[in-house]
Amino acid sequence: MFRRIHAFLGLLAVALLLLVAASGAVLSVLPAIEHTQVVAAPAAGTSVASVAGRVAAQQPGVETLKRLPSGAVIAYFTGDGAPPTSVIDPATGTPVAAYVPSSVQRALTNLHRSLFLGDAGRLAMGLTALALLVLIVSGLAMTARRMGGWRRMLGRARGSGMQRVHVDLGRLALVGLVPSTLTALYLSLATFGVIPDGSAPLTPLPTMSVSAPALPVGELTALGRVDLEELRELTFPDPAQPDDLFHLSTARGEGFIDPTTGSLLAWHEHGVAARLYDVVYMLHTGQGLWWLGLVLGAAALCLPILGVTGAVIWWRRRRTQVAVAHDATETHADTVILVGSEGGSTWSFARTLHATLTAHGHRVHTAPMNELRAYPAAQRLLVLTATYGDGTAPASGGAFLERIEAMPGAPAYPVAVLGFGDRQFPHFCRFAVDVDAALAQRGWTRLLPLTTIDRQSAPSFARWGATLAAAMGEAFTVTHVPERPRTHRLPLVARIDYGEAIDAPTAVLRFALPPTGLVARLTGRGLPRFAAGDLLAVVPPGNTVPRYYSLASASADGFVEICVRKRPGGLCSGLLHTLAVGDTIDAFVKANPQYRPARGRRPVILIGAGAGIGPLAGFIRANAARRPLHLYFGGRSSASDFLYEREIAGWLDEGRLTTLATSFSRERGGGYVQDRVRRDAERLRSLIASGAHVMVCGGREMANGVMRTLADVLAPIGLTPLALKAQGRYSEDVY
Repeated sequence: MFRRIHAFLGLLAVALLLLVAASGAVLSVLPAIEHTQVVAAPAAGTSVASVAGRVAAQQPGVETLKRLPSGAVIAYFTGDGAPPTSVIDPATGTPVAAYVPSSVQRALTNLHRSLFLGDAGRLAMGLTALALLVLIVSGLAMTARRMGGWRRMLGRARGSGMQRVHVDLGRLALVGLVPSTLTALYLSLATFGVIPDGSAPLTPLPTMSVSAPALPVGELTALGRVDLEELRELTFPDPAQPDDLFHLSTARGEGFIDPTTGSLLAWHEHGVAARLYDVVYMLHTGQGLWWLGLVLGAAALCLPILGVTGAVIWWRRRRTQVAVAHDATETHADTVILVGSEGGSTWSFARTLHATLTAHGHRVHTAPMNELRAYPAAQRLLVLTATYGDGTAPASGGAFLERIEAMPGAPAYPVAVLGFGDRQFPHFCRFAVDVDAALAQRGWTRLLPLTTIDRQSAPSFARWGATLAAAMGEAFTVTHVPERPRTHRLPLVARIDYGEAIDAPTAVLRFALPPTGLVARLTGRGLPRFAAGDLLAVVPPGNTVPRYYSLASASADGFVEICVRKRPGGLCSGLLHTLAVGDTIDAFVKANPQYRPARGRRPVILIGAGAGIGPLAGFIRANAARRPLHLYFGGRSSASDFLYEREIAGWLDEGRLTTLATSFSRERGGGYVQDRVRRDAERLRSLIASGAHVMVCGGREMANGVMRTLADVLAPIGLTPLALKAQGRYSEDVY
């Protein structure tokens, strides 16, 4: 629901929001500009009487004295001798420059408030503010769902580069957008009288009690009690009207002053509504708080970017959504299929299952897992879900566990959970396991035991379908034809081979980026931005299942680089090792934001063996800030499979890599990388105690050995690798 509301309002209001953002951003800068032009303020405690007296002494014919929110003092004169409207030096009362209100500012203000359309425009802008508020609320709800709950709202954003930009910029812009939107709504409601603005007519104009010569303005007692910082406007009596009075307006209220006695004849104190209106106006415009104006302006400038990135994300999702034919309504369906997917591949299996069951006479409703609700006619619920990153929920399943908890009890119909994953990753189908456990804990009846499918295997899916048919007492076959994922063609431009002499062939392969521009990237046709540690998914010819390799480069490097060990019988690794310069592969990039060095300047300990050095080399290459990086690398022979040896030497000289420790198992005194870690126990304890982040990459056996070794190393200081993981200071990329 939130996604639909967010997308509809965002697309509908994008043009108007861009206009509001542009005009608001320009207007927000003006208070800061005006602040820089203010004449030096007088000493604290300067009264309105003293300033007004100086101005009257310097320039007869003063009509009005006004203090702007910026702090500038403006005087309006009649007669010759000074510009009709002048900026005043409060310390001397002297006009220092003509004051000419900006026609551009006036036009922009009119545009921002009413689109030059009067009340109709003001109503449109009020509705725009309401739409923006709904966008903010729905965006926050979607972000919380995507991040795994409100408590994780400040965590690292997940998803594609465009999605991360949208989320990160949106969270940053909230600082300015929330107050801007709420205050805009308040001002709009006050304009149309829905809520009071505190304005009230002053009591009838009083008259002077006696007829006497007027006192010098600097001697008026009532003005002497008012600090200049409280002044808004002081109107002088009209010389042509002997009984005219001073009209004083301040932040606290307004009233009249007798020029013959200096006493206050009438006073109207601003109520709560008027003071609240003043505060809201200041918060919305930045007038009086020039620094706040800059914050609001920066947030307003984020709106066009958020609009563009949001539209691109919507368009990409539209392109990747799988249409489900003959979808029954949720109230009439006898079978409900819920889908948890990050990139869209799980939807193709759901569509196959939906079509099969529909063909056998069932009323089937298919929807994202996040839309779980009560299904009054359902006889069974089938959950098909992938797992994202470090064992967490995919985008369309982030709210599923919360929805289970919110349901009053277990339904009458049974449920079956089918997990999709890749055994290459350590947390294979973890989210499916968590879903199945949560359903069991809440008392949901199982239709089938939890089943997992590796690498989108169509035969495994067919076997599960046969089991499902048997459980339903029916005879049908689920035949799934895998869809080839969208890929990019990448030409090989360089390769370096290692390990042939020790029967462990490993290659560093560098591919050129596809010749795509910004438009192609935004529309999804080009390769998205990526970082070291993300994954290159290579799709072999005649195959639909990608194989994943950790990237040793970032898009800023201008190339795609991976490190590949040739596996006996390996379909994809064998193919990659046959490539010659000029040959191409079909591949796409998959974000892996869970595997990144923690932000900041704290040290990072990089531990890898063999081809596992790939992403670690990418982190070092990107370390232009010379953050302390300490590399532990393990191989078999320094003469044969010391991967990136030449580059590492250069990175050490440049300071991108702080220290290097190696271990080669086939050399005298060698051992495995975990043995090298153990020998450096004291240094590692010191680094980790000071906040270092540990990153491990390589085979599962090596990673387990490193974890056991670090458990021993850290025991004297009361830490464990699991504790570091809980703190976000221990990351693994294991295969």
